[in-house]
Amino acid sequence: MKFLDLAKVHIRSGAGGNGCVSFRREKYIEYGGPDGGDGGRGGDVIVEVVDGLNTLIDFRYQQHFFAKNGQPGMGNQRTGKDGADIVLRVPVGTEVLDEDEETVIADMTALGQRIVLAKGGNGGFGNLHFKTSTNQAPRRANSGQPGVERTIWLRLKLIADVGLLGLPNAGKSTFLAATSNARPKIADYPFTTLHPNLGVVGVDGVEFVVADIPGLIEGAHQGRGLGDMFLGHVERCAVLLHLVDGTSEDVAEDWRVINHEVAEYGEGLADKPRVTVLNKADALTEEELAAKREALEAVAGPVLAMSGVAGQGVTEVLRALRARIDAGRLRERKGQEAPAPWQP
Repeated sequence: MKFLDLAKVHIRSGAGGNGCVSFRREKYIEYGGPDGGDGGRGGDVIVEVVDGLNTLIDFRYQQHFFAKNGQPGMGNQRTGKDGADIVLRVPVGTEVLDEDEETVIADMTALGQRIVLAKGGNGGFGNLHFKTSTNQAPRRANSGQPGVERTIWLRLKLIADVGLLGLPNAGKSTFLAATSNARPKIADYPFTTLHPNLGVVGVDGVEFVVADIPGLIEGAHQGRGLGDMFLGHVERCAVLLHLVDGTSEDVAEDWRVINHEVAEYGEGLADKPRVTVLNKADALTEEELAAKREALEAVAGPVLAMSGVAGQGVTEVLRALRARIDAGRLRERKGQEAPAPWQP
């Protein structure tokens, strides 16, 4: 399935049906009076969060969603049928934005959540409503209210427990493939990952969701590369896993590049709990590993060493992530202060 996280959609609610001008015509009843029914109500445009979706790809093939109009009223005091609603089904984590792509109309974060984006027009009154003591035979009825037409944007921000950060070729996709059933594309060149991938990871009988996004490069917050397009997908994560390529010439500088881009992006990413890992440890000698780990700890604090390919140190990394995820959820639920920095 192709991945799409931004879609432009045109919606229109249904117009209300017109009221009816009608008079009772029945044998032996000389003055039947007005009996025109009301028009039916127009259908609403609703957005609903459903299970089983993690992309907005359906909105690439259909961008226009129009609810049905209400039917006009009829004689014998019969009300017209209401127009059918139309429902836009979206995955959990979808933001509904106004046409300016900035104003948030709704943030769909819970399964089953429903929001009315455009309300249908009310049906018009039939002439029965206009009968008075001085006007026993009114020949007027109301028209139905028009529907609401607007353009909106749908933006998906995946909801995961852990977000992977790192330069291109830092080993993010390899880590995800080694620890979950996800099968992202893996190759020895930058920007192999072109869209986010989700994987369910388990350790010590507990499962959590990890999101892998394309690698960041210097200047990403200004639009360079691909990663800035997908940083929104790690905004909702409880903890960030920062992978640094152990075979790099300057691991400290690699860490600084990512840390700077995350800080410049904003949205609270820089304040999230983070686990820093020196990856590709199997490609280093013990002396090289110790030296690079020491250099990285000088700028990043506690650092774990790991090899996603060989499986070396992976369990320790997963346990560290699990500890941070649990602490983050507990803090959110009880409003407690942030825990002390994790120590390896």
